[in-house]
This record gives sequence, structure tokens and C-alpha cells, in this order.
Amino acid sequence: MPQAGSAAKTVVVAGAGFGGLWAAKTLAGAGVDVVLVDRHNFHTFLPLLYQVAAAELEPSQVAYPVRGVFRDCRNVRVALGEVRGIDFGARALLTDGPPVPYDCLILALGSQTNFFGVQGAPENCFGLKSLEEGIVLRNHIMRMFELASLTDEPALQRELLTFAVAGGGPTGVEFAGALAELIRGPVAKDFPLLNLSQARVVLLEAGNKVLGPFHESQQRYALNTLGRKGVEVHLGAVVSRVSPDRVDFKDGSSLPTRTVVWAAGVSGPDVARDLGLEVGPGGRIPVNENLQARSHPDIFVVGDMSWFEGPGGALPMLAPVAMDQGRAAARNAVRLLEGKQLKPFRYRSKGVMATIGRSAAVASLGRLRIMGFGAWAAWLFVHLMMLIGFRNRLAVLINWAWDYLFFERSVRLIIPARARRARGDKHAEEERPAGGKDGR
Repeated sequence: MPQAGSAAKTVVVAGAGFGGLWAAKTLAGAGVDVVLVDRHNFHTFLPLLYQVAAAELEPSQVAYPVRGVFRDCRNVRVALGEVRGIDFGARALLTDGPPVPYDCLILALGSQTNFFGVQGAPENCFGLKSLEEGIVLRNHIMRMFELASLTDEPALQRELLTFAVAGGGPTGVEFAGALAELIRGPVAKDFPLLNLSQARVVLLEAGNKVLGPFHESQQRYALNTLGRKGVEVHLGAVVSRVSPDRVDFKDGSSLPTRTVVWAAGVSGPDVARDLGLEVGPGGRIPVNENLQARSHPDIFVVGDMSWFEGPGGALPMLAPVAMDQGRAAARNAVRLLEGKQLKPFRYRSKGVMATIGRSAAVASLGRLRIMGFGAWAAWLFVHLMMLIGFRNRLAVLINWAWDYLFFERSVRLIIPARARRARGDKHAEEERPAGGKDGR
């Protein structure tokens, strides 16, 4: 909370994701009091979360304590709390703890999994939008192999070892490739008596192509690479229902499986509808050219929960967009408090990248299109540099090198969690949060 007797204005930043964290970092030393509110005390590097689920990285390697980021910033304080609403009259952010008064508010509450109304999907699918979900998914995947090793029934083994990934965008493609490599490499060594020819990784895409933001040649490359890694790609596969033991499709067919990972899209967080602000397409809050919420100029909205119309339409829900918006909103917040003219936000795309596994990736950097090992090396470098903390960078680099040189992953652990619901083993102690929500 603001310090007693402080004459400085207070900027409250809600959310410690990419948008919120970069906004707070920009405000550090800016002559205002900053309160950063998040329901977690750590920042999660979401672009590498799928590698936690695929047993390639430790959870601690993709997370960093928020207080550690601002340890030397005397004007930034961190408050642990979950956002519940806004009191516009009192100008206070409402949380599950004390209200947090503000002179200016920056909302950066991220996004959550969008199930598009598919029946049974929120209850029976695994998400990849939080550190907890990544750990739970890894637990479940490793448990499926343990259960398959205890039965001699081929039909049951095939059901347990069929892993469906819904969504052919970058997250779905990256996770499908990583999971296929996990199965064909380390898991095959761990379970020499298990018939892994039964194991399947099935990528389900409702459209007629994967990696929609990329060039057609890169999409073909991704399809061919996934095929070589043993991933079955089903295009035009529109999911109509997800049950505990199968996926049903719109054409009447079904796929027996105990594992469905939903990577088919995201939307603004549910809490956006509880804030009293206008909510636009996809549950996101529309903003003007200065990133201000309509009718509330003292509130800025950035990142995935912000609906910003650029020259080519709404900006994509990507980390670089959130980071740039966080910086711009922070500068405009200071200008607003100082009575200065605000500067319109302009975004220059830095390109898009996606890895398809070992030595394979695609990258579009302006007019430059890269595929194969070069794109993979560029992807590794960019993501390594974006990680927060030297220790995390070093640990991730060592893990990647170990995996590359020895075809080995050391994080094949089933970590006990509170009993909630376990698919495939009613006696297992495993927690699966439904809905994949990432509201901070």
C-alpha cells in the first residue's frame, strides 16, 4: 500500500504477467508510488510452460519471484491478492484482501482458456495457462504410462496412451512435438516392456491448416515435421463434446482417450466482466489509442485483456504486444498524472516464431521466413533472453543442452497434489483445475 505521508501519486498495476510486469518496471524510479497486485508471488514465463508439461523444464525455471524483480526499487511495492472489482467512486481496486486505492490504474490480468462452448471441455480438458496446470498435466501424462504398464489389455493401453491436443496454433504444435519426443525418447527407455507402438499424439485442428499466422510454406513444413515425429494431424476435426474417456467430433466420429489438452484459443479473463467496464469481443476490454478504457481515462488496459484496434485489426494476444503495451501505458499514466498530453500507442510487429521440437522451428521476421535448424536456434536464443533471472537462463540452457546431447529429460516426476479428480485412476491423488483460468 502507499506509504503514509507520501505526496506522490499512486499507480496500481493489476497483474504480474508480461504487460503488468513491464509496466511496473517502467514505473520504477518514475516519481510515483507503484503497487503491483497479483494473486501469485511469481511471474510465469508462459511461452515455455508447455515444456514443464512435457517434462523438459522444472516449474521453477519458468517462474521468478516478483519481489525479487523489484528488490532495489524503493517506489514499487507488491501486494498479494486476487482482483474482484473496482470501486470507481473511491478510486480503489477491490481484491480478496484490503482495497488498494489508486490515482491511476493499469489492468493487465492476462487471459484464460476459451472452450468455445464445447460440451464437457472445461471439466475434462487440461489447460496450459498457469504453472499449476503445467505441473498437473505432467503428472497426468506420466501417470498414464504407469497405468498402461499395469494392464495387458491392448484396447485399454491404447486409450491410456492416446494424447489428444486440440488446437493447431503455436501452443498446440509446440506441445504436440515436445510430447512426441518425450514418448519416443526418455519414456521409451523408462518403460522397455511397454508396447509404445500403442502410444499416439493426435493434433486436432478445426480448420484446414496449422500455424495460421505463418506462411503457407511454413505450414507445410510444420505438417511434414510433425508427421516425421509421429504426430497424427487431423485437419477439419471440429470437437463437439469431450468426455472423460473420449472426444466426439461434429462428423459423428470419436477418439477414445483419457487425455485432451486444450490449446484451441484464449479469451479475456472472467473477472473482466466484474469490473464495471465495457467488455468487447472475446471478453476483452476495448481501449482507445492511448490504451485507456472507454469512459474511464484514469484506467489503462494492456496485454491479453485489452482489445486494441490497430491498422490490421485487433492486435494478437502475444507476449511482445503485452510488453510494449505495458511500457506505453506506464509512460502515459505518468503523463496523465502530470497533466501532460498522452502519446498514442503504436505497435511494430517483431515477428512470430514456433518450435516443432528438436532442431525444427519456423520464424517469420518481417519478410524473412526461416525454417529448420536456423529458426530453431533463433527461437532458443530469443526465449532464453526473454527469461527473467540469470539463474533461470542458465538452468534452462543446461536442460536444453542435456536434452539435445543425450536425448534425455530429467523432470519425469509425478508430484503429489491435493485429491480432486483423476482421469484414468479414481484412487490417484491429483488436482486438475477446471477451466484453465489465468485471471491474476
